[in-house]
Amino acid sequence: MSALPVILSWSGGKDSALALHALRQDPRYAVKGLLTSVNEYYGRISMHGVREALLDAQAEAIGLPLHKLWLPQTPSNDEYEQKMRAALEGFKARGIRHVAFGDLFLEDIRQYRIKHMQQADMECLFPLWHRPTDKLAREFIAQGFKAVLCCVDAEALDGGFAGREYDEQLLRQLPPGTDPCGENGEFHTFVYAGPVLRTPVAFRRGERVRRDGRFHFCDLIPTETPHEHLVSAVRH
Repeated sequence: MSALPVILSWSGGKDSALALHALRQDPRYAVKGLLTSVNEYYGRISMHGVREALLDAQAEAIGLPLHKLWLPQTPSNDEYEQKMRAALEGFKARGIRHVAFGDLFLEDIRQYRIKHMQQADMECLFPLWHRPTDKLAREFIAQGFKAVLCCVDAEALDGGFAGREYDEQLLRQLPPGTDPCGENGEFHTFVYAGPVLRTPVAFRRGERVRRDGRFHFCDLIPTETPHEHLVSAVRH
């Protein structure tokens, strides 16, 4: 039986990377591409705030085609769903009817995805569903993945966490009640190295800014060589 072709909903963060890793290890599936929402006004990944250039570099290092869902500055839910349906029609025309997501335990989000995929005659896959997030976080680190916190919700974490490396020290310093994978939206990450990337994505940390009075972002700036990134990582 041939492997099912799959499109992976890709945020650039650790849960997406773990989902990709799990799918690549499962002979039932063949990931054919990544789908990412990009804010066309800012030129950044929606919610995460990561520059499009880093998203492109990430996809190149992964070795998969990247499909971008272009969204306006402040998209409505209807606009998002219309653009998503158009993208799904394109995948179906290529014989792809499965979309994978890196969701962990939020049932309302899962049901929302299932509902809208069914309306488009598509099926959902959740390769990480109900994996214990404390174990998953440490598996991510143990497997050699590298990530940085690119966005932090000030209602859950101090803004100083933005720009920090996602490592064992950070996990130990998370406030009580914070999900170690940030599944409740406490933080978002950008994966720059690990088993699913053929080469590291080079970047340096830029300024930290606060948006909408609530979210702290650390600007991640592409650099030309991995060496420059490594120097920046050591300084932080």
